[in-house]
Order: sequence, then structure tokens, then C-alpha cells
Amino acid sequence: MSNILNNLGLCFKAGKLIHGSDSVIEGIKSSKVKYIFLANDASENTKKRIKDKANYYSVEVSEEYTSAELSQAIGKNGRMVLGITDEGFLKILKK
Repeated sequence: MSNILNNLGLCFKAGKLIHGSDSVIEGIKSSKVKYIFLANDASENTKKRIKDKANYYSVEVSEEYTSAELSQAIGKNGRMVLGITDEGFLKILKK
């Protein structure tokens, strides 16, 4: 597993990550979400909803990983969208 996925797990355990489309969209609107991991195998509807909202609020989106990889990283099944809410973890993830 890559360093980014390992650090996503730490971010989740630290409570600095939200998951699920609706939760992430609410986080984008309230300026809590700083960066988004969107599964590259998410449905086209989910991708459009997340990308449109992220573009409007100028939040960067990564589609580098599959839902299986994102789910395994945080230990939850079926996760398509993860939102990072902490600048410190974001710096670690972008290294």
C-alpha cells in the first residue's frame, strides 16, 4: 500500500477525514474540506456531483485510487469519496 493510503488511514483515525458523498459535499460548502479523494470507479453521477461542487468552491480532487483502495485505507467498505479536513494531514499527503 502506498504512503498516501497509509496516511489516509492515520488521518481517518485522527478524525480529520470525512467520507460519503453527502458528508463531503456539506464539508465543501462549509469550507471544512481542503482536499478530496474521489474513487476513479465511482458512478458518473457521483463524480459529477463532487467535481461540480469542488470546482465551484475551488477544492482539489484526486481520482488516483479505486474505491477498494480508499475503503481498505480507512477500514470501511464501499467508500467512494473521502474529504480531508486538516491542513497538516494535507501537507503530509501531498509530499
